[in-house]
Amino acid sequence: MKLNYVKTLKVGLAFAIIMVFWTAYDYVVPLLLENAFGLSNSMRGLVMGLDNLLSLFLLPIFGKLSDKTVTRWGRRTPYIVIGTLVSVVLMIFVPISANSQLEKGEALRAEIVNTSVENYTYTDHTGKTYDAEALYRMLYTEGAHNSDYCDRDYFTGTEEEYLDIALNPYTTDEDGKEVMTEDYEKYVKTGINSYASDQVNEKLTKADPTSLIIYMIILFFVLVAMATFRSPAVALMPDVTPKPLRSQANAMINLAGGAGGAVAFLIYTITLLIDPIGYTAIFVAVACSMLIMLALFLWLVKEPKLFKECNDLCAEYGISNDEEEPVHTDGTEVTQDEIRKLKRSRFVSFILILASIFMWFMGYNAVSSNLSIYLTKTLGLSSGLGGIISGISMGISAVAFIPVGMLAVKIGRRKSIMLGWALAVVSFLLVFLFASSPNAAAMYLFTIFYLIAGFGLIIANVNTFPMVVELSSTGSIGKYTGLYYAATMSAQAITPFMAGLIMDEWGSKYLFLYAMICVIISIVLMVFVKHGDSKAPPPKSKLELLGADD
Repeated sequence: MKLNYVKTLKVGLAFAIIMVFWTAYDYVVPLLLENAFGLSNSMRGLVMGLDNLLSLFLLPIFGKLSDKTVTRWGRRTPYIVIGTLVSVVLMIFVPISANSQLEKGEALRAEIVNTSVENYTYTDHTGKTYDAEALYRMLYTEGAHNSDYCDRDYFTGTEEEYLDIALNPYTTDEDGKEVMTEDYEKYVKTGINSYASDQVNEKLTKADPTSLIIYMIILFFVLVAMATFRSPAVALMPDVTPKPLRSQANAMINLAGGAGGAVAFLIYTITLLIDPIGYTAIFVAVACSMLIMLALFLWLVKEPKLFKECNDLCAEYGISNDEEEPVHTDGTEVTQDEIRKLKRSRFVSFILILASIFMWFMGYNAVSSNLSIYLTKTLGLSSGLGGIISGISMGISAVAFIPVGMLAVKIGRRKSIMLGWALAVVSFLLVFLFASSPNAAAMYLFTIFYLIAGFGLIIANVNTFPMVVELSSTGSIGKYTGLYYAATMSAQAITPFMAGLIMDEWGSKYLFLYAMICVIISIVLMVFVKHGDSKAPPPKSKLELLGADD
């Protein structure tokens, strides 16, 4: 038995459609919320988590509905088509709804930064007026308990030394061009930008929350549309793949999803390098990409035909995609008590798998949902350069998809997952210790360390979903897919807010300590899982073992 890689990649186009949207969404929307509304870390996390809270209820519903759907196009395809079309129409209005607020926010930011540099005055939301020196003295003083204004663990100089850097932000390079000083970029730039964000929130968003309310309403409908086809799209792979091959197949599906993410990365990185607030152009390009991928999916994937081919293959090798009854190797009858114990054990494993997946996403999504903010505010990078760093990590990690699928065949899904999570723990610890301040070395170290987490993500994601659907039957794959996403989405609904609270209270670098603890808990839970692995039957010939037998 061997996997048809090309055919599986075609099926993965449905997942690529999803990943184009979510990759762009996870990187761009936090920037939009920051620049347009100036939300705090915790409030921004709350907004980012609400979409996942909505999906938590919708994904299991649509997964189960697709299990019972019967059309001549198959069970999953109608949801993929209709959901994609509705989503691309609605998503354009997400950035449009914030455009007016974004323009006001950018104008206020420019006023604050230019005022402090050019020695004019600025009046804050309380009516207090600052000249340049008073404004920076305030930032330094507030930095004692608000590291976003002035990280006193990082800047260890005196108040007067800080003022000297702040009030002299420019120098002349060898070509006679005026450039920002290195000290200003390292010690001051992040603080004044954080203060500007707070002022956008206080003077604009809180004073008139209409734009934010409209944004949230439109976002609600977009997320409903996206939720209608996520579970059906992902359930299509196990529908057309025998159980023993699902880890390898899921590696290919994730590779296709990675390609979709790469398209999104190119879109938002190029756009942000050209226009740091070109959010509308990004969403328009993402919508067009989704439509192109949908057209390719409909052309290349005929769901009923693939489903029949899978059943024929299972019949040829005498395996079943349904839950199998236990048997004794000596041929004696299995008792009802043994059957009950096995079902109980499988159920406990199922709950432990979902719990470990929940904690994994609590950790990893805390980082991914705050990545663009961490790169731009903590490390002081531009949004475009931050996008390049995240893209490098995704691109290099993607080479691991196929060998990771083979790794599961060698050592099993459970051990592979724990290995992936262990890599993530190492990555987050290294970032916490060595890449949490704005300097050139931190940028390179972060790229390397985050790459380690990327490999861990791939190893885990390739194997967690197959472990869940391994415990399902042909008629419940959509339901189990929905439950898998219930675990992931509930974590993603909670963790952005919790991570935001931690960042607000102790500083951005503690985001990675929080994430590390969550992933350690995932590993502990996975240790006790006993079911969910699957072994392929032996090959019928040496040619098939090499993947060369037709």
